[in-house]
Amino acid sequence: MKSTHNIILLLLLAWLSTACQRNEIDETRLNPTGEPALSSVETESPPTLTRQPKSEPAVTSDLGEIEQPPSPTLTTAPTDLPTGTPAPTDTITSTPEPTSTPVPDFPLYEGPALNRSELGTQIHLHREDLDALIEHMRVLGVGWVKVQVSWKIYQPEAGRYDDFRLDELDRLVEAAAANDIQVMLGVAKAPEWSRPTTDQDGPPSDFGNFQAFMNFLAGRYQGRVAAYELWNEPNLQREWTGFPLDAVSLVELLRAGAAGVRAADPEAVLISAAPATTGINDGVTAIDDRVFLQQMVAAGLPGVVDAIGAHPYGWANPPDSTASSPDPAVPSHNNHPSFFYLDTLQDYRAILDRAGYPDKPIWVTEFGWGSYDGMGVPAPEGVAYMSNVNEWQQATYTLRAYEMAHERDWVDRLFYGI
Repeated sequence: MKSTHNIILLLLLAWLSTACQRNEIDETRLNPTGEPALSSVETESPPTLTRQPKSEPAVTSDLGEIEQPPSPTLTTAPTDLPTGTPAPTDTITSTPEPTSTPVPDFPLYEGPALNRSELGTQIHLHREDLDALIEHMRVLGVGWVKVQVSWKIYQPEAGRYDDFRLDELDRLVEAAAANDIQVMLGVAKAPEWSRPTTDQDGPPSDFGNFQAFMNFLAGRYQGRVAAYELWNEPNLQREWTGFPLDAVSLVELLRAGAAGVRAADPEAVLISAAPATTGINDGVTAIDDRVFLQQMVAAGLPGVVDAIGAHPYGWANPPDSTASSPDPAVPSHNNHPSFFYLDTLQDYRAILDRAGYPDKPIWVTEFGWGSYDGMGVPAPEGVAYMSNVNEWQQATYTLRAYEMAHERDWVDRLFYGI
């Protein structure tokens, strides 16, 4: 009877142990919502939003209940051991749950730590939710924002400014300052009243009008706007209509704009208009950006501005690709250095070095890879190359571009925006 009583007692203990283990498994596999829990990760400088990957949901049976691990194997002590031999303890074994490698929802930055003071984003300001804009910038971790200021909209008539536009810009400048974000204004597109033609966009007939407008902006935002980019992609006819494409005239316009800023805010940083990367050099539609930059430098550009603007768009080419070693998977826009992010940066650096300006930094005031992935419509004919970039590649290329610029100390600031 004593032997039988021991066996019954051991069976009860084993059953209780098994039940406890099952309860612990149930509690660790479920949360109140039935969904896998997400945990947030606190980040410092990187300009990308990171989050923990989702865990695999618990396995359920056809009845919707959580399937339990296989029943444990119960071993009891034999009843006929010799006297003095200790009885072996009961053992419970179970099959361990399989583990899976989590897959992130988006590419994660794994390069060297980035400084937010080097990173920016570009926005177009018009009836925007400023709180939402600032929150996006905070999540991105950028320390700069570039605002496109279309001169013709802010000063629609000679001697009159658009109060609504200026009020919106005022509030953006104030909100950025409150969140430790510096502001750069990119100014271009002269108003129709100042131009010899109303076709497309271009400079004013009298460059003094540009000087006056830049002086007005710098005076209004003295000490609050950190930098100004003077004009935009002037090697394109659509941005320089009314005059022949000419780097010498462009530098004269920039000289006037720079004088206006310096008189009101001598501490502001001045950036030259970045040429467009087109692969075209017909002298009418466009002048090749490398040729145009060389002409700007020869006309005295480095003495007018603090840094050289660049728009090193990669089209559909990965950031590490070059015209001499293109990615064979990219079917178009792969046969000219203008289509490659790395080529553009390195060529601009070489032009400045050869001209005797090795210390003149480059500011990347626009860059990025467009994509129509997930849009539900094909990319338009003019930007068909965007069909060759999916969202994952777009994110991967952007992160790599930040890393590459960070590795080159002559790239001073980097603004993402298309």
